[in-house]
Amino acid sequence: MGRKKLEIKRIENKSSRQVTFSKRRNGLIEKARQLSVLCDASVALLVVSASGKLYSFSSGDNLVKILDRYGKQHDDDLKALERQSNPLNCGSHHELLELVERLVLTIRLFLSFDHKGIRVSCQSMNICSKLEESNVDNVSVGSLVQLEEQLENALSVTRARKTELMLKLVENLKEKEKLLEEENHVLASQITSFGEPKPR
Repeated sequence: MGRKKLEIKRIENKSSRQVTFSKRRNGLIEKARQLSVLCDASVALLVVSASGKLYSFSSGDNLVKILDRYGKQHDDDLKALERQSNPLNCGSHHELLELVERLVLTIRLFLSFDHKGIRVSCQSMNICSKLEESNVDNVSVGSLVQLEEQLENALSVTRARKTELMLKLVENLKEKEKLLEEENHVLASQITSFGEPKPR
């Protein structure tokens, strides 16, 4: 008889949830390791448990290097968009406006993944509001090009800030994990001492 298919939903029993997390986490890390070895790929994996404990895996390159490469790739994609947005290559006013609207969508999607501690810059929000409130027929190509440049700058700054805060978060979680391990060691020593018979 085949194995019963597990329904993908939150496990209510805390003990079962912890056991499943441990097994699935180890399996995920093993799959990441295999992908790295078999395909000679750079792999970075971050897992934070419900209790806030951080688990990480990285292939030959360390985690910081891989995250940095991830950030640089976004810059390359942004430059590709910039080349496509050259007014000389645009067939019409509306095509240029559509490109800027796509950039607005990009920056909104990017900001939606920010950590709770990140505040969306006034510059980014003003840019989006300006475009959304504009009447297509009353916007000049020149102003759209200028708006596009502002969007590019805002996205670049936001991406850099996000990467910086992500790295700080990783370091803070590692430091907290280290402190908890030290506290557990001290408590274990105290419990052991308490259980030893006192000399008469």
